[in-house]
Amino acid sequence: MIELKKVSLSFGKKIVLDQVDFLIHQGETKVILGPSGTGKSTILKIILGLIRPDAGKVYFDGKSLSNLSEKEISVLRSKLAMVFQNGGLFDSLNVAQNVSYRCRRCYDLTLEEIKNRIKKELCYVGLAGTEKLMPAQLSGGMRKRVGIARALCSQSEIILFDEPTVGLDPGNTYNIQQILTKLKKDRTVTMVIVTHDIHSALDIADDVVILKEGKFIFQGAPNVLKASRDCEVREFLNPTGNSWEECRVNL
Repeated sequence: MIELKKVSLSFGKKIVLDQVDFLIHQGETKVILGPSGTGKSTILKIILGLIRPDAGKVYFDGKSLSNLSEKEISVLRSKLAMVFQNGGLFDSLNVAQNVSYRCRRCYDLTLEEIKNRIKKELCYVGLAGTEKLMPAQLSGGMRKRVGIARALCSQSEIILFDEPTVGLDPGNTYNIQQILTKLKKDRTVTMVIVTHDIHSALDIADDVVILKEGKFIFQGAPNVLKASRDCEVREFLNPTGNSWEECRVNL
């Protein structure tokens, strides 16, 4: 569905991406791992068409974004939904209004259809009955779940997650992980997840890439990643030098 070919991007003298190739298949759960500040979230912005790379091509459903107008990119962008690090909610709108924001603005739905979508997706993320709450009344974990409900309400084909568990306590991290696992089983949706949480990522990913200093030092399935003997990969996975199983036990 999405392909990056030899994509490069720099901010001043800082090289963020250096001729990276990246492919996302329909229905796949793709996880992008890497240290903080390496450009993982930048890849999501390139996919959304918010940032244009310095070099290389970005394809969506076989169409090169560089050949499209902003209006045409907006049409393709309608197939995407983004879940932001902090939920990205509008503080002046209640939960129901946040969840239905895109539906009300971009889709020809009746009020009853919108209400049904709101109720369905809030139930799905474990927040039934919260429609009238304001964002200020929500915990960090609840805000993120509202953000997921909003993405689901738009029924987008692809959902991009930017650090879905960052800043959460273990309980809320578990809740988000369970929702992502359930999504993978229940819905025909393609997911791209940017995270630094290695262990939760490997539990849900179909395919993993590790970004370091502008390049992918690994691309492959989770079981291949765990078995990798590459020095850079092992250092990223186990900076303590312990075995993989020892690391899991220590956590």
